[in-house]
Amino acid sequence: MSGPPPAVAHVRSAVRPGLRASAQPVLVAVSGGADSLALAAAVAFEAPRAGVPAGAVTVDHRLQPGSADRAAATADLLRGLGLDPVRVVAVDVGSGGGPEGAARSARYAALTREAAASGARVALGHTLDDQAETVLLGLGRGSGPRSVAGMVAERPPFWRPLLGVRRATTRAACAAQGLPVWDDPWNTDPAYRRARLRAEVLPLLEDVLGGGVAPALARTADLLREDLDALDDLAAASLARVSGDGGLPAADLAALPAALRRRVLRGWLREAGVPDLQAVHLGAVDALVSAWHGQGAVALPGGAEALRASGRLVLRPAGSPGGRAGTTPDPEEHAP
Repeated sequence: MSGPPPAVAHVRSAVRPGLRASAQPVLVAVSGGADSLALAAAVAFEAPRAGVPAGAVTVDHRLQPGSADRAAATADLLRGLGLDPVRVVAVDVGSGGGPEGAARSARYAALTREAAASGARVALGHTLDDQAETVLLGLGRGSGPRSVAGMVAERPPFWRPLLGVRRATTRAACAAQGLPVWDDPWNTDPAYRRARLRAEVLPLLEDVLGGGVAPALARTADLLREDLDALDDLAAASLARVSGDGGLPAADLAALPAALRRRVLRGWLREAGVPDLQAVHLGAVDALVSAWHGQGAVALPGGAEALRASGRLVLRPAGSPGGRAGTTPDPEEHAP
């Protein structure tokens, strides 16, 4: 007796370990494209064998004509695969971050709500090719090593089992199973940066560098993520060692390597509830340690301030008056 076609077997093999490792219910996020459809079919096949309840959710962004009908047809297809429950969730897409960013924010918010309501983890159909594109986008933005490290396979409530699977494989799996694929026109619209990366940049890199670029980028992300995770663990241990009610000792921070010190500061600020921390804020707080010359307080998102006082970094909460006891820099701190 012959087995399934190779592409189908490959996708099933990708989801099988994750389903067997956890009994938590799964909701597959399905757009109707080849990646998410191949994922849905694989989960529908493997989940009963692993004893895991599996359903699906499709998000209607309401940005294109006929989107509601397309979402309903996708839901019917998913029910035919045996997934249950299957939900269609309509969202309102704002304008912040451009069309792609706004749609992504609305989609992830909806998926997070669905996960919380059902106690499920959400399976996403991102592939190795998506990972390569994400790495290139991170490089282009210059937004730090964490963005170049790409997407992670498991970050609750999201699960990405196909990060080692090529996009061509998911399309072949759909064809082998007779699954009707919907190709989102946004994915080929050159007005969108990711679409141009997919259609122009990666093929050019493949040609110039002799192939294998997408797997190499994904492999680089994996290696970098290992290093970053190790640094984050070291930073968490360092923060636990030096933190206290009176802030952080500047001398102890100054003795740390820059990569570790900045992670300690980021952890400290996040624990204090500073929202939307950006590189410019972190750099200014780090300068209170690494380039100290008596500068004043650093304004932070949310209204709080970080300052150096009596040899320590302290936070002045939002709305508090300046110059409170314990937060006024000593004259000695202003010495050149």
